[in-house]
Amino acid sequence: MSRMKIAGLLALALIASAGYWGYSYYEKIKPFQEFSNPELVTVNFRSAHSTFPTYDLKAPVEQLAFTRRDDISLPETYEYKGETRSLEDLLARTYTTGFMVAVDDTIISEEYFQGEQASDRHIMFSVSKSVVSAALGIALSEGVFDSIEDPITKYLPELNGSGYEGVRIKDILQMSSGVYFNEDYSDPLSDVNQMGLTIATGGSLNSFATGLERQWEPGTYNNYVSVDTHVLGMLLVKQTGRTLSNYVEEKIWQPMGAEFDGKWLTDGFGMEMAMGGFNMALRDMARVGRLYLNLGELNGTRIVPAEWVTASITPDAPHLMPGSENSSNPFGYGYQWWIPEEPHGDFYAAGIYYQYIYIDPTTGVIVAKTSADQKFTDPNEPRKKGEQIAAFQAISAHVAAQLKAQEHGEVIE
Repeated sequence: MSRMKIAGLLALALIASAGYWGYSYYEKIKPFQEFSNPELVTVNFRSAHSTFPTYDLKAPVEQLAFTRRDDISLPETYEYKGETRSLEDLLARTYTTGFMVAVDDTIISEEYFQGEQASDRHIMFSVSKSVVSAALGIALSEGVFDSIEDPITKYLPELNGSGYEGVRIKDILQMSSGVYFNEDYSDPLSDVNQMGLTIATGGSLNSFATGLERQWEPGTYNNYVSVDTHVLGMLLVKQTGRTLSNYVEEKIWQPMGAEFDGKWLTDGFGMEMAMGGFNMALRDMARVGRLYLNLGELNGTRIVPAEWVTASITPDAPHLMPGSENSSNPFGYGYQWWIPEEPHGDFYAAGIYYQYIYIDPTTGVIVAKTSADQKFTDPNEPRKKGEQIAAFQAISAHVAAQLKAQEHGEVIE
């Protein structure tokens, strides 16, 4: 056979091989691409656990039930930036799928939209971070690791040489690790979307974390880095010798009396997506809210240390305060929990596409919200986080006023 024929056959073989691997890669990333397709997110966000690898967190035999009352209404309007706006319109504009308001253990309102059902396990995205924080507080109290003042590399030496080398666990908890990370979901080349491709192609999030570099001095600037929470998940898995799902199931999910099984998405190596892969039902979101409303205790059972809950919702450095110049956002931050721009003791967990658990200890009000905002990645669409928190604060005040009026035999419209 001539050299030209051999060269031609080799070229055809390379083209065929490239075509095969290209097709194989496309098939791997196709579910990831379709998952965030604006036209499909409504269904995808309540069925993510059927699409991607998942661990189950079994609900206990006995649930911690809610009571119900229908004599308390929600406000029709709220104030935001000097304007009176409609609550009904806000729920529609943010493509809400589930919305629940409770006062401690009593449900005031519970509604589902766009085909959502009470039993649907909706992906929480970054609300998952707040659950990881609770698990970390429990682990610390059990002596699983020594102190949040320790450098993370004391327990995870594989992070030496990365942006996490020598960084305190506390700084990672407070999104102040100093690690560079582009969290722009509308930019296909951003770090957060590259991280998504790592998951889609069966890669390792642990390995992804080791490749990040430092941008700021740790503990000086509040920059939202989702991989910070993944590193906390790595710490829990390493020190407990268990999966994150198994640990949370035993320490939080079952003791808090969850109604439905939880679902936690994993990467290709069986490691949970600690920063955003938890899936739960709306009422169980409210149960997480009850747990933190009651400083980590439910029905006389201590689940999360009270001092950890308090520290988690208390910014303790200038760069963590609402409106700080040394922050990439206008909100305050604790241990994976958010503080409003204008706080009065209230706090919340939040996830992209507008998932929320809002808690107001001054009134006992809890708001749980799942959403699938089809315009979330549109760069021309205004962000609605601050507006929604303002609406939750208005709901809390309105509900509290009605309860107080009823105590005095009054009626408030």
